[in-house]
Amino acid sequence: MSIRQEKIANVIKKELGVFFQKNAVSICQGAMVSVTMVRMSPDLSIAKIYLSIFGGKNNDEVFDKIMDSKKYIRHQLSQAVKNQLRKTPDLHFYRDDSLDYAQKIEELLK
Repeated sequence: MSIRQEKIANVIKKELGVFFQKNAVSICQGAMVSVTMVRMSPDLSIAKIYLSIFGGKNNDEVFDKIMDSKKYIRHQLSQAVKNQLRKTPDLHFYRDDSLDYAQKIEELLK
């Protein structure tokens, strides 16, 4: 990843973290959503965003709600980074379940 890609990824990660904190009730249904990683495409048109979801009643439902709100999230992100980026990339969300996977392996080892 180039330096420019990393800088943009860090800006997006920071701003989305703030967004998910502010909208924990409306979009995240009370669950804590954190952005674990952002990867940018070489042409900076696509941002792959990996989310970790904790404490929700139904984490799949929370993820579906985030997917349904993708246009709204992109608009809010563009407002937050309008002085730093010319064009807001298309957002692709993925679940980062590495923590769940690690927990499952730890239980199996016991």
